Amino acid sequence: MQTQPIVVWSEIPVSDMQYAVAFYNAVFDWAMTIDESGPNPMAILGNAMNTVSGHLYPGKPADGNGPTVHLAVPGRLEDAAIRCRKAGGTVVGEVIAIPPGRFVYAKDPDGNSIGLFEPAAG
Repeated sequence: MQTQPIVVWSEIPVSDMQYAVAFYNAVFDWAMTIDESGPNPMAILGNAMNTVSGHLYPGKPADGNGPTVHLAVPGRLEDAAIRCRKAGGTVVGEVIAIPPGRFVYAKDPDGNSIGLFEPAAG
């Protein structure tokens, strides 16, 4: 039986690291920085290196046909959607309620599909 999470890491390609870090920090209230200690620059999502997470890296976004990574937002989903728009992203569609919470699809400034997710209370 598998004991680790099925998804262990995600990567989001971006065309401008500085702009992308500013966008994700604004939407999710993070304080990411660009780490240039490895072979390629990257910014760890939420600075969470030792858990299921992911990173931004310089690359070519998938022209709207890539996977959607859903990321937990701090506070209310509607507030995160406003921050997304203000930071240069696009909210796509209406809020969708599911048993574990609520989410809305969005696109970052590079066109990467992301889900803004608010967990259910409790």
